[in-house]
Amino acid sequence: MKIYEDSHQNYGAPKITRELWKDGEKIAVKTVANYMRQMGIKAQRVKPYAQTTIDSDFSKELHNILQQQFNPEQPDAVWVSDITYIWTFEGLVYLTSIMDLYSRKIIAWVLNETLGASHVVDCVEKAKRTRSITQPLIIHTDRGCQYVSDAFRQATDGMINSYSKKAYLWDNACIESFHALLKMEWINRFKIFNYRHAYKLVFEYIETFYNTVRSHSHCGYLSPDQYEEKYYAALDEKAEALAG
Repeated sequence: MKIYEDSHQNYGAPKITRELWKDGEKIAVKTVANYMRQMGIKAQRVKPYAQTTIDSDFSKELHNILQQQFNPEQPDAVWVSDITYIWTFEGLVYLTSIMDLYSRKIIAWVLNETLGASHVVDCVEKAKRTRSITQPLIIHTDRGCQYVSDAFRQATDGMINSYSKKAYLWDNACIESFHALLKMEWINRFKIFNYRHAYKLVFEYIETFYNTVRSHSHCGYLSPDQYEEKYYAALDEKAEALAG
């Protein structure tokens, strides 16, 4: 089944059905599920994620501004960030990601062979360049030492810093879930030799599949890129209507 293969064998019956509907096919989820069983194919299953960042009770000044409000009404209202590790034969490498909560798009990522605040700062600067940010926004993270460092505070100057409560994973569930997806749907299929191999795999997943192609239930079964395009197209239509 082409849709299944194009999804890197990650889509289950509900998403495949949605894709078929987009092509004008009239078919029920149950029928697609039956076909998948007959063909011996199934979606990859996501295992529960685990916290991988370093926890630090930095001070009582670290407040949870976001309060699990995961559905902002526009892009660049809330970013979330986290760090996870990827195992290679030459040792662990560390992925820092920043997600825009509106579309669940990964707007910046940095892969490094060490854990350090400088890598998180690099990711923030990359996100700011990519999104051309001019207004304050919320950036939510855990209390890992990289995120409470002076360097991170300087990089996010003008933004509103929000922090998860200590040892409370669900406060940053969206970016944690993305890292779990990355590993389950892609990374865990490979024996990864080194940093360069890991970088190639992360690039392939985020830039050629997750952001651009992979349908997301939060986005009405559009990809994050398509969801943002739909938002800006609606803004343009509204502006044209007001001008006319």
